[in-house]
Amino acid sequence: MIPRVHARGTRTIGLLHYLYGPGTHEEHTDPHLVAAWDSLAPDPGRDSDATYGDLQRLLDQPVNALPKNRRPAEHVWHLSVRAAPEDPVLSDEQWGEIARRMVAATGIAPDGDDAACRWAAIRHADDHIHVIATVVREDGRQARICQDGKRSQAEARVIEIDYGLRRLATGDGTAARRPTSAERHKAQREGRERTAREELRESVRRAVAGAASTDEFFDRLAAAGLLIRKRLAPSGDLLGYKVALPDDRNKDGEPVFYSGSKLAPDLSLPRVRERWSRPSETPTAIDGSWPDQPALPPVTGPAFARRRAAAATWQALLVIDHGDDGTAAAQIAATGEVLDALAKTSAAHTRAELREAASAFERASRSHVKAVRGHDRGLRQAARDLVHSGPVLGRGEDGACTAMLIDMAVFVVTAAAKWHARKHHTQQATAAQQAAEHLRAAYEAASVQPMTALSQRGRRLTQRVRQQQANLLHQVLPELADQIQAESGWPALAATLDDARRAGHDPAALLTEATARRELRSAGSMSDVLVWRLRRSAHLPALPDDRNATALRANRHTSHSAPTTQSVPGPTGNDPRRGR
Repeated sequence: MIPRVHARGTRTIGLLHYLYGPGTHEEHTDPHLVAAWDSLAPDPGRDSDATYGDLQRLLDQPVNALPKNRRPAEHVWHLSVRAAPEDPVLSDEQWGEIARRMVAATGIAPDGDDAACRWAAIRHADDHIHVIATVVREDGRQARICQDGKRSQAEARVIEIDYGLRRLATGDGTAARRPTSAERHKAQREGRERTAREELRESVRRAVAGAASTDEFFDRLAAAGLLIRKRLAPSGDLLGYKVALPDDRNKDGEPVFYSGSKLAPDLSLPRVRERWSRPSETPTAIDGSWPDQPALPPVTGPAFARRRAAAATWQALLVIDHGDDGTAAAQIAATGEVLDALAKTSAAHTRAELREAASAFERASRSHVKAVRGHDRGLRQAARDLVHSGPVLGRGEDGACTAMLIDMAVFVVTAAAKWHARKHHTQQATAAQQAAEHLRAAYEAASVQPMTALSQRGRRLTQRVRQQQANLLHQVLPELADQIQAESGWPALAATLDDARRAGHDPAALLTEATARRELRSAGSMSDVLVWRLRRSAHLPALPDDRNATALRANRHTSHSAPTTQSVPGPTGNDPRRGR
């Protein structure tokens, strides 16, 4: 059950006309009163002798009894309460009782208060009601209705239990603003799949992913085709920004602008600038430039960008598991940037699921745990690399490295879900779980070609080599060996172990390390997970017969000379020799 406190209004009669009217698309059916402050209140929906004016005058009577200079300008309070689609249809009596509980919980009409505000609950659909009230009490005082939204949410959770309805998670105030009903109706009229607010939020999120300065951020917004309006101080310093879609206009033909904070709490200019700060420092100078950092080797293409992003994601996974709350929160937020960048540069056959994953994880990227920025620079650099390396077609080494990165992303998003669950961040944990499901679907699409190629190579190994790899598996993972060999990905893992041996590595040591760092039992396919962990940590080409193999081996030596960009506490620290 979803209650929503709407913005205060100035005209009681105007809202009554809407609630009792046909709706913007004739969607209102049989509008009528289900409860009110007075059981004898007129009902223009069912009583032919009653008018909207009759009900309006009674509701406004306490307001009009005040001297004009004491009347609040915005005196109309409006609450809608909607049931979930799978909930049973409630009766008028049940909705009336829900309305009484809501006005009591929010402070409009507390139980036993004879001088409370006047209110009325109107039903014009099976699944929801609207409550209209005036905020001046019968005794002339204004109602004490601070935190009415939070109180209505708390009461809704109790109502769900009492009525056996779908139970929703209580919000914590960090969610992005939902589109208003007017915005939704406007989108429907104009044939848009999403509202302008939702389109802008996604565009701004993608623009900020991996951006290194405010100038780059605004350049990306402009490149996305958005209209930008900057707010400047008298000194010329940048204070904020607003964006609009070029074709989203108001009734006067002017663009409808939204500030970053109205799109999502972490898209305001100050919050965006926090991403470019050093560890434990405040954001940098007015130009928002990224602080000096150790130079990384240049990205040589989409495949290398994805391999380096997979390494950064693995490091983030360890921080989320073992780091303090502030650094873990920063890694989770930066993971959202990597998902946005990956979705932006994805191939056609994975694009839809990756976009859904990024959209779902957006909710999981924010909580009341303050992110300690700066330590997330590895992930933010990975997002930047993905954006600047460009889109991929999904074939060859690029496609195989995409599968490698998505496989790792599943683990880090799952770790984020568990972290949020431990903190009792119910909405964020649910969102992360939803993102993981979309990532798994994207992995299935991305991994078909590379895993098929690796499996074919594994089946071409001699019987003696295949038996050597099986013996190695039983030696390192005796409890899981039989289960892994029964998976369809086992030939690909056997080929990977053989490739590691041919490249001069100790396959047993690599396999031991790959399994010691993170458990495997929760994986959908343990053999797939081990394939990508081994090929990444041993710097093996994702597809061994691909033309990029030589370049990737060269990148291996280059990346070893680069300083590490993150640190992991305790015995799980990074080993630069393995690219972890």
